[in-house]
Amino acid sequence: MSTLALAAGPASPADMLAARMQMGLSLGWHIILACLGVGMPGLLLFVEWRAVRTGDADRMLLARRWAKAIGVLFAVGAVSGTILSFEMGLLWPGLMDVYGQVIGVPFAMEGVAFFIEAIFLGIYLYAWDRLSPRTHLLSGVPIAIAGVSSAFFVVAANAWMNQPRGFDLENGRVTRVDPWAAMFNPATPPQTIHMIVAAFMVTGFATAGVYAVALLRGRRDRYHRLGFLIPFTLGAVLSPIQIVVGDYAAKFLAEYQPTKLAAAEGLFVTRSHAPLSLGGIVYDDALHYAVEIPSGLSMLVGFSPATVVQGLDRVPSRDRPPVNPVHLGFDTMVGIGFFLLLLSAWLALNWWRRRDLPRSPWFLRLAAVAGVAAVVAVEAGWIVTEVGRQPWIAYGRMRTVEAVNPAPGLWAGFLIVVLVYVVLTVATVYVLRHMTRTTPVPAVAPQERA
Repeated sequence: MSTLALAAGPASPADMLAARMQMGLSLGWHIILACLGVGMPGLLLFVEWRAVRTGDADRMLLARRWAKAIGVLFAVGAVSGTILSFEMGLLWPGLMDVYGQVIGVPFAMEGVAFFIEAIFLGIYLYAWDRLSPRTHLLSGVPIAIAGVSSAFFVVAANAWMNQPRGFDLENGRVTRVDPWAAMFNPATPPQTIHMIVAAFMVTGFATAGVYAVALLRGRRDRYHRLGFLIPFTLGAVLSPIQIVVGDYAAKFLAEYQPTKLAAAEGLFVTRSHAPLSLGGIVYDDALHYAVEIPSGLSMLVGFSPATVVQGLDRVPSRDRPPVNPVHLGFDTMVGIGFFLLLLSAWLALNWWRRRDLPRSPWFLRLAAVAGVAAVVAVEAGWIVTEVGRQPWIAYGRMRTVEAVNPAPGLWAGFLIVVLVYVVLTVATVYVLRHMTRTTPVPAVAPQERA
């Protein structure tokens, strides 16, 4: 247990709950902005590149509008990201007190990536018509690279919490720190790849969803069709790739975090021929009402029905995560993933046959829902990642209750943060909606007007 917790005593259950709710709210809110911050710059650069190459006015209009949206989202994301950075120290001082020197490098590198992104975003937005088209396009490349890099470094730090590496612990003190081993731990490849692909999928489907609504309202011009097709194609191409990456991540859990996988599948008894359980609810230490695919989990883990899969019976009850949110979150994530895959296949088949969008209005209705569904899938995935690690904040090394701030009154901070996010949400939605109603986007960027 950390020296801070020992000195001040453990946090009350109410304050512990407040800390977890505040962190969950902050992460859940910020991750939406983070996904768009990772995926939108690349999408924007592609559209601008095609516009410059072909002289396409519709693509250039898309590029200018998306650039304005990125500026707004970056500013709001900077606020929520700053809140998160403070929360790491304020809510979880036990973790940072003991292990801060181990996981400090990825956080520091994320800060560098953030500043690079901010600098070049300023150049990109304010110098649009003051640079040649080629130079302006190149000025956006560091934005895209920095956005992906930021995601990698932050997720690598979280991966360390799932697989703590890069240090020795002697008499409760960290020694012989290897920050590179900490950052490139076994959880880093599956988590970073899974998250970055998910970010581009959220960007693709969420952006396309906006234009799907416009198409449903009768705006069938080329501008809106391109605004739908380009980002939807990005999401569609990545959908089958994400299924493969998800399988890779599940196999990682089977080897390194079998308790989390058991919770995700509601598997209480270690066994071979373990079924893949869809749906259901847990009570009385058993999963009820689930649809089971015989031997499905064993096949997923080891390509054989005889593969033995560890159940929750191998760990004491106090070391088990809450099963229902992890299991339902996992099923939600996987279910939405296959929904997006099928919707993408619908477009691909129709485009192969007629070089056109499906004529059924149900396709556009589902495409409009797909953007929200992709966000829900990411949120569900983070529930699996974070709640599935409990009761550990650093897996096998430090419990969450040992890391939380023992000072009373954390509920006050939680309520303040709720208010901040309500204001941010309303302001962001208002500004973005106002931007979509301004037509056309002027040739000179608004910030450059005299």
